[in-house]
Amino acid sequence: MFGVVFPNRSFPIDISTFSQIDIFHWILDMNTFVGEAYDQVREVCIFLLNNFTLPPDKALAVYIQSPGSQFMFVGAVTLARPSAVLSLRWPEPGGQLQLMAPESAPPTAKIGVSVVELATLSSLDVVAENRIERLAMKVGENLFNFMQSFCGVDGNKLVVPMDILDRWFKKFQERAKRDPEYLKGFTL
Repeated sequence: MFGVVFPNRSFPIDISTFSQIDIFHWILDMNTFVGEAYDQVREVCIFLLNNFTLPPDKALAVYIQSPGSQFMFVGAVTLARPSAVLSLRWPEPGGQLQLMAPESAPPTAKIGVSVVELATLSSLDVVAENRIERLAMKVGENLFNFMQSFCGVDGNKLVVPMDILDRWFKKFQERAKRDPEYLKGFTL
């Protein structure tokens, strides 16, 4: 049906590694995969296998859950998009940890996969839209701060050098090349 790969962390993992909850839902317990370091896993690639065909009005939605938190939608695959590399922005662990009985196992981080109606994906993508908006705001703030350090004042106008955008973009690109984690900081 589907498989996943954690880039730089795993070989392809097929559906048999997931616990099947019912015919439309699967769960991967991250503690069995990486222990308590689940939050170090930043990406997952999910793909449909060749021998499986989703109905055209369905999608495989991917969710993540930190210990004690609610499941959060991170992306989906469809017949039109049979694979995707999804960023995993793990939610903060929830307060349900304190409500556990002492003899029960502690909650664990999970990745959930479910078959959903394609039409419901647009409402789930609000999270992705918010992430893009946050990214744009942080990049804009970075540019503003850079420009502010070079500007002068002429009456009620800010004056900046003509090449300021080129200088900022070059600096931004160089930093991103030197430090692959730099851009990831903009999307948190």
